[in-house]
Amino acid sequence: MPSVDEPFALVIFGASGDLTRRKLMPALWSLYSARTLPEPFVILAVSRTAMTDDEFRTRVREAVMEFARVKPPSDHVWERFASSVFYLSGDPGDPALYPQLEAKLRELETRHAGPPNRLFYCATPPSLYDDIVHNLGAAGLARAEGGWTRIVIEKPFGRDYASARALNEQLAGVFNEDQVYRIDHYLGKETVQNILVLRFANEIFEPLWSRVHVHHVQITVSEDIGVENRGAYYEEAGALRDMVQNHMLQLLCLIAMEPPVTFDAGPVRDEKNKVMQSIRPIDPARIDEVAVRGQYTAGFVGGRQVPGYRQEKGVAPTSRTETYAALRLHVDNWRWAGVPFFLRTGKRLPKRASEIVIRFHRTPHMIFRRSPSGVEPSIMIIRIQPDEGIALTVTVKSPGPDLKLGTVTMDFHYGEVFGGQPPEAYERLLLDAIHGDPTLYARGDWVEQAWAVLEPVLDAWGERGEPSPYEAGTWGPPEADELIRRDGGAWHQP
Repeated sequence: MPSVDEPFALVIFGASGDLTRRKLMPALWSLYSARTLPEPFVILAVSRTAMTDDEFRTRVREAVMEFARVKPPSDHVWERFASSVFYLSGDPGDPALYPQLEAKLRELETRHAGPPNRLFYCATPPSLYDDIVHNLGAAGLARAEGGWTRIVIEKPFGRDYASARALNEQLAGVFNEDQVYRIDHYLGKETVQNILVLRFANEIFEPLWSRVHVHHVQITVSEDIGVENRGAYYEEAGALRDMVQNHMLQLLCLIAMEPPVTFDAGPVRDEKNKVMQSIRPIDPARIDEVAVRGQYTAGFVGGRQVPGYRQEKGVAPTSRTETYAALRLHVDNWRWAGVPFFLRTGKRLPKRASEIVIRFHRTPHMIFRRSPSGVEPSIMIIRIQPDEGIALTVTVKSPGPDLKLGTVTMDFHYGEVFGGQPPEAYERLLLDAIHGDPTLYARGDWVEQAWAVLEPVLDAWGERGEPSPYEAGTWGPPEADELIRRDGGAWHQP
């Protein structure tokens, strides 16, 4: 792993796009202002749009003022950062760009001593990945010349198993696997990282974290917004590809994995891969028993009337694309045999929330005869966003002369304890890529396994039927409630 003081150059393809404006440049500025970004550095932005260095720097400052966690304290501090930001106009799909790119990098790298360390970031549509990877290889820019060279790829990593495998083969033809960083921003969130700390730094939970005590696990990622201006993209993706294949299966792995030998990339990723290998294959003939899809219709969210999915811009009026997906998966290993894992995600639900719910078994024998209905099972809730924290619900005696039982919640809020805003996910992930730590990045074989798990559902939904309608502002189609009810559960509503 390089030292934090080692110089580097970051090349961003797709620099005029929304990802660069809203996430990458604000994250880089926040790292710089906190003095955690290694120096000296060079940021070279590449895009088709014709711009000068100063014009791009002006755009970056506007983006930082709007989206960054930390605002520039003075013009002097900002100018120091901006003096390391440069712009190169060109088409990433055109091989003629890359000799210019190499020449520009060599020119900029003369500003500091040491070997060339380069990080290429693909903030472009996935359709350009093949061209960028091929052109970097053909120009000799994928080789490390005394320093290091890495590439960051944004999701989606393909749209099915075959395309994911083809992308991995394309990358492997130019880069070594340890040079490739497949970014899933969910893994950079503080509360997601804290799952491993909660599990493996607190001995109290380990004896409870198995089929012996856990009845089922729920993973929910809900959004109150629709597809906004991404209708055309969403028509090609849908909820299963957009959220389940990456974010949600990563969360499942963090909950289900065995303790790694060390918190290093190899051991952590190996344990996550073992979880994927243990997920029970989905029987194509029984898709409706384990998977539910839905599509929102017109309704009210937050007191505001919103259109249905088929009325959104860029969406076909007869679209069969799912905006809601729920799955029941089983991890068939010694720890989790018989414990269902329920995943659900959707758009135009009542609120934005991401959480993991661990529901424990009920007590095996009820000794409190005055409460014939029994007690509610204990649950642990790990809130990933927006109200980051951890809650544990337990049963207690209510005050009074009679023996009455009730539930209380022990609740920990990150904001109340630690104060301030937690770092943005892209801050952590960019810094890890610069430092050469891929622990929180997806490995190529994990990506392929994730697609293989979902392939039967994708095939079945692509061939037949319609998604079940659900009114915007509700928690999805009724079939999803039935999916979890079969195992004696009910969805926890955030």
